[in-house]
Amino acid sequence: MSRPVHIIGAGLAGSEAAWQIARHGLPVVLHEMRPVRMTGAHQTSDFAELVCSNSFRADDPQTSAIGILHREMRRLDSIILAAADAHKVPAGGALAVDRESFAQHVTRRLASEPNITIVRDEIAGLPPADWDQVIIATGPLTSPALGEAIRTLTGEADLAFFDAIAPIVSRETVDMDKAWFQSRYDRVGPEGDGADYINCPLTREQYEAFIDGLLTGEKVAFKDFEDTPYFDGCLPIEVMAERGRETLRHGPMKPFGLTNPHEPDKKAYAVVQLRQDNKLGTLFNMVGFQTKLKHAAQVAVFRTIPGLENANFVRLGGLHRNVFLNSPKVLDAKLRLKAEPRLRFAGQITGCEGYVESAAIGLLAGRLAAAERLGVELESPPPTTALGALVNHITGGHIAVIDAGRASFQPMNVNFGLFPPLDAALKAEDGKRLRGTDKAAAKKRALSARAMADLDVWAGAAAQSAAE
Repeated sequence: MSRPVHIIGAGLAGSEAAWQIARHGLPVVLHEMRPVRMTGAHQTSDFAELVCSNSFRADDPQTSAIGILHREMRRLDSIILAAADAHKVPAGGALAVDRESFAQHVTRRLASEPNITIVRDEIAGLPPADWDQVIIATGPLTSPALGEAIRTLTGEADLAFFDAIAPIVSRETVDMDKAWFQSRYDRVGPEGDGADYINCPLTREQYEAFIDGLLTGEKVAFKDFEDTPYFDGCLPIEVMAERGRETLRHGPMKPFGLTNPHEPDKKAYAVVQLRQDNKLGTLFNMVGFQTKLKHAAQVAVFRTIPGLENANFVRLGGLHRNVFLNSPKVLDAKLRLKAEPRLRFAGQITGCEGYVESAAIGLLAGRLAAAERLGVELESPPPTTALGALVNHITGGHIAVIDAGRASFQPMNVNFGLFPPLDAALKAEDGKRLRGTDKAAAKKRALSARAMADLDVWAGAAAQSAAE
């Protein structure tokens, strides 16, 4: 029997990596330190626990890069996407899940897989030298001992950013005489009906008072981490407000595409949206409301929002520090540590951002590790695919520069800007060149079609090599 591949961390990336290796018929030892040692953000010992949002974002591969990544992961037998599809909740055009049943599904499937051995322990330091293949998927909340060992091995200074968590509200405590159900532009998505979000409207005066509350509310101090930046894709709401009083109106609180049935002739100046967080529909999270406000300040400020005056917050927002590698410098194209190639990294610690992106890099790390164990040569997917574009950015596509003494590499969501340009100009059926929104939509469709074709070629070649 083959020697096992050891995986440290059973979050989204580690769970996906373990699944992929096991499905290749190889033994895996999956190490998870919870509940022996808990983190500041996790609440359970389940695998793939979602600690921030419950959304996997847009699911349409014709209009979004993340939708293309969803499609690719389904094509490659992703356990994370299978669990998400099995535990969907209404979220307009997004793929959102019941976080508890989702994590329980992943935990149950991995525990029942005969090729996977689960060990509940903390790896305090570098893995033992006789572990010849290791995937480190400890995420942004890597234990201090292991994090320090990695920093010593790479010789790199710590890279980190702050990430924040949005509050969750009990549905029955929302005043529906003021709020209403509607998806923006009545968009219908997975499990949805075009009325998937709770919307709370604000007048201009209410919005201005809300901004004042955000700016003056007492906030969590950074202490020793004051030079640590935020990830721009998950800014605390009060930080957005500090960038300009109108910022939120054109961000998570934009009123566009929504009509208040209580006052159909009156346009809201701003709108707060809440997205269903569990299958029962009893919990809703505040979309885009990540925050570093102290708990008392959160309750006071958020209860000024019409419809939330008597809201019961079953979980308040929080702040945690995420750690990631300077991957373009320290990892090779197959996600191995250049200083010690037996160590492969996966997930958010590599510098990708987002649930799906973390799981996707875990999927690839698992397949690369399986191929290496089987003696099969496997390259990463081409950069024309969403998976290939993401790993290309992480391991070599970023132009390394230094800004004020800090390496410029920062966490990245998958996006169309990571894809190579199309070879030919897009034209309408009459032969004329497309412009404006028509051109943008056509470009996305063309990038999506190219990605699907190239992923199929890559997956087919990989399957044939494994069979041989």
